[in-house]
Amino acid sequence: MSAKNYWFAFGIGVSAGAAIALLYAPQTGVKTRKQLRKRAEDAGDYLEDAGNYLKTQAERLSDETQKAIKRSKGQVDYAIDKAGDVVNSAVKTAQSLV
Repeated sequence: MSAKNYWFAFGIGVSAGAAIALLYAPQTGVKTRKQLRKRAEDAGDYLEDAGNYLKTQAERLSDETQKAIKRSKGQVDYAIDKAGDVVNSAVKTAQSLV
């Protein structure tokens, strides 16, 4: 399990434990429901922020991948041109020998 997955699972466990503790806390139901509602809103905000972060990282990774593909294509084109030059040179040399 990666560190990121570990901390995500840990956060879910802590949140679930906190919610259960609030349900069994010795306070009024109104106060408990307000706290649960607040925690749910906070969790929603956190998930939205995490989603935005992941979207940004995916876009960045996509851009980097496109750049790497373009660089690789340029290197392949250069290698093909050089190989063509070598073949042409070899053909001319062979023709001059005949």
